[in-house]
Amino acid sequence: MIADIILVIAAALFVGVYVSWRAGRIDRLHARVDMARVALDVALLRRSSVAQELATSGLLDPATSLLLAEAVHGTRGGERPRDLAESDLTRALRAAFSQPDFRASLSGKEGADELLAEVEEAAHQVYLARKFYNDLVAVTRDARRRPLARVLRLSGRAPAPVFFEMDDSLIADKAGAPLGSASG
Repeated sequence: MIADIILVIAAALFVGVYVSWRAGRIDRLHARVDMARVALDVALLRRSSVAQELATSGLLDPATSLLLAEAVHGTRGGERPRDLAESDLTRALRAAFSQPDFRASLSGKEGADELLAEVEEAAHQVYLARKFYNDLVAVTRDARRRPLARVLRLSGRAPAPVFFEMDDSLIADKAGAPLGSASG
């Protein structure tokens, strides 16, 4: 009799600890998603700033500069969904970088190599930040979908995180389609 009571108490204690651990894990995942979103926003802002610097540097032809500056403005205006505006900026950067003899036309100009390297690095950071954010979103959504988490509402009132999809590849193949990082 006493052994049965101890067994029931131990089982209840185990279930309580497990449920508490799962709820804490979901909460920590949500916090990590929030931090990853901030990191993604910072990477997008840095890319936008560097693209604006390139557009106003005088290194590009006037039409390309205008196209790039307009795309940068679109990322800051809020008139369009952010993912579409950021994809437009990627396409404008890709159009600038894919011009025939683009690098050759800039060679010898003061600061051109450093600025181009900074644009490419900022674009790569956006790719990494978006991939990391989307991976965390997938893990968090998976944890929220578990039967125990759904039945006991372990997510509380926290909204489900959403993926951030955008075209973020600066490199295009011969046909103009982005390579590698555009999906995911």
